[in-house]
Amino acid sequence: MLGLTGALLPAQAAQPEVIELTQTGCQFLESENGHDQGFRSTKADDCDAINARTGKERLANAKVLTLKPGSYVFRVANKNVPYELGFWLRGASLLKRATLPSVSGGGLTQGKVQDYAIELKAGDYVYSCPLNPTPDYKLVVR
Repeated sequence: MLGLTGALLPAQAAQPEVIELTQTGCQFLESENGHDQGFRSTKADDCDAINARTGKERLANAKVLTLKPGSYVFRVANKNVPYELGFWLRGASLLKRATLPSVSGGGLTQGKVQDYAIELKAGDYVYSCPLNPTPDYKLVVR
C-alpha cells in the first residue's frame, strides 16, 4: 500500500486587499483622518464652492495612502449624500495617467457600497469623486 506524504493543491490566487473608503458630502472620511467635516451638499456645485474655500488646507492635512504593488479592491460607500457618486483612481499627472492603471465608475447612490478592483503598479496616484467633487487625495504605491 502506498501512502501519500503530501497533497498537491492547485495554486491559489492571492486575494486582493480591500481598502474601505466612505464618502460624505464633498469628502472621503478616511482620507481626512476620519474627520467628518460636516459639509452638506445637495448637488455637485455645492462641493465646488466648499472645495474652493477649504480644499487646499484639507489636502495639506490629508492622509497619504501608501500601498505596495498588487491587487486591490477599493470598497467605496455613499454615506448620506443624496445624489449619485462615483470613484476615480488614476495616475497623479497627465503622463502617469497614460502609463499607470486606473479605475472609475459611478452609480453609487445613497447608502450603497460599490467595489472597484485594480492591479496597482509602483507610482504616484490620486483618487477622488468627480460627481461629489472631492479634493484629489494622494496614493503612493512603492
